[in-house]
Amino acid sequence: MRSTYAAAAVITFMTAWNNFLWPKVILVNSAYQTMPMLISNLRAGYVTDYGMLMLAVLLASLPTMVIFLVLQRAFADGITGAVK
Repeated sequence: MRSTYAAAAVITFMTAWNNFLWPKVILVNSAYQTMPMLISNLRAGYVTDYGMLMLAVLLASLPTMVIFLVLQRAFADGITGAVK
């Protein structure tokens, strides 16, 4: 049961962290932009700096990786418990 909670926690966090459309609709002040909105603003203009874009994507994915690594033991226990 613990692996189910770990999977649900990671999926819920990823959904909230990667949300783009709802904050785009409701935010009035640009000071409160989410990470996906900031990444999409890096593509503005005629030339895209792909190095900066890839760095932003890496920084945006780090919290998800950290949460997965913290809950990795629960995932492994769920996988080994399911295979008999």
